[in-house]
Amino acid sequence: MAEGLLRARFSEAGLMIEVDSAGTGGWHIGDPPDPRTIEMARRNNIDVSGLRGRRLSPDDFHRFDLILAMDGRNVSDAMAIRPEGGAADVRLFLDYATGDSADVPDPYYGNAGQFQILFDTLDQAVGKLIHRLQAASG
Repeated sequence: MAEGLLRARFSEAGLMIEVDSAGTGGWHIGDPPDPRTIEMARRNNIDVSGLRGRRLSPDDFHRFDLILAMDGRNVSDAMAIRPEGGAADVRLFLDYATGDSADVPDPYYGNAGQFQILFDTLDQAVGKLIHRLQAASG
């Protein structure tokens, strides 16, 4: 959901920033998003149905400037595969976007209401992230 939301909001803000998402585990490689994620995004005019899961790779640390992880475990897992000379900064998403050093809530084992909470949390954080990026670029 974060990838689709970031792409949509960056586009609306006129930001030309490459966005991609990847997991630190291999459980969902090649799979589309959870149907509840697709539905929640659709309700908010964002299409994530064409996205497919992939695993974070060492090349990502050379390809991107910033890797935002959804929780502390993802930060640790990402740092474990960071190659020598990999320049990407690895940060906790909410901490980087809002200053709140909390994990993004994972609704996977929850109900539709928890997917709404996730969407709202991400949308608010992305708004703050956009403000931060625009301020940094002058």
